[in-house]
Amino acid sequence: MSLQLYMHPLSSFCHKVLIALYENDTPFEPRVVRLDDEASREDFRKVWPILRFPVLRDEARGRTVPESTIIIEYLALHYPGRTALVPADPQSALDVRERDRFFDLYLHVPTQKIITDRLRPEGGHDGIGVAQAREQLRTAYALLEQAMDGRTWAMGDAFTMADCAAAPPLFYADWAEPLDDFPQLAAYRQRLMARPSFARALREAEPYLQFVPKA
Repeated sequence: MSLQLYMHPLSSFCHKVLIALYENDTPFEPRVVRLDDEASREDFRKVWPILRFPVLRDEARGRTVPESTIIIEYLALHYPGRTALVPADPQSALDVRERDRFFDLYLHVPTQKIITDRLRPEGGHDGIGVAQAREQLRTAYALLEQAMDGRTWAMGDAFTMADCAAAPPLFYADWAEPLDDFPQLAAYRQRLMARPSFARALREAEPYLQFVPKA
């Protein structure tokens, strides 16, 4: 198979790419990476020495493509499908990219900070960093609460790359900093979770979700 995705079913950034693949029924071979397994880690190192997933390998084109946003852009360019995740109109495409970066930087990153801090050993927690991450999340929530007024998806009526970016961090963010005060954002989260492409990614992640500390 031409496309191989190096990933882990628990990774939220991998979920972002899986949503894009499932949206368009793009054929690919999942390559699950276990960084705690020496053989798996070394096999992945040969593909991407940085050892950060997701990474897409396109054997037909001889390309190794890292980073979730770039992978989705690559798929939109070379393997387009029924869902145009990146609009053809330049301004609309720019708007989608801006919102994609917003979700990654201001939802994804602080959510990971809060949840991974719970995995640290006693005495190794970063209380100041976690507090800053919570504040950033609530600021982002407030901005998104306004932006989602009257919208079904992040950019309006069409499901785009921005929604691929939004779904995983909003799923995990509710465990990090609940959405109780943001009803429109919470409703958007529910729509994302019901989207077949993301629902499939969550089903595949279910055996691993027990390892994510919720509090």
